[in-house]
Amino acid sequence: MDPQNLAYALVQLAHNFGAVAVTGGAVAGWMIHRRNATQPSAVVWLVLGGWMLQAASGAGFGLISLAYYGKFPDLHGVAVAALVVKLSCATAGLVLSMLFLKFAGAWSAARRSYVWSALVGLAATALSAAAFLRWFA
Repeated sequence: MDPQNLAYALVQLAHNFGAVAVTGGAVAGWMIHRRNATQPSAVVWLVLGGWMLQAASGAGFGLISLAYYGKFPDLHGVAVAALVVKLSCATAGLVLSMLFLKFAGAWSAARRSYVWSALVGLAATALSAAAFLRWFA
């Protein structure tokens, strides 16, 4: 078994579970909030953990390339734009999730609803950008 392929597969596995946590968690939190306007903090933790896993595993892809080829992947054009979108979504998702955990108790139901919608939008955008990154890389 090729250790490089195994490393990529394991990082991809983590990346996929992060995508599920980010997307599924945000949609679940949005739906829970719509039904009873509470703040499901366990779901916010899931989303935050998902964004952290996405960031760490995304960096893992680059580090594996650096370890095996001595350089980062050669990305250009659409792939670079998609990577920038993914990095921007991950950063915004991390920050928004942390703010949610710290301040949501003092926020109005409307603001919490807006934040859940934003988290769903960030997740969907990152997931869409991943398809372009994968295809054009």
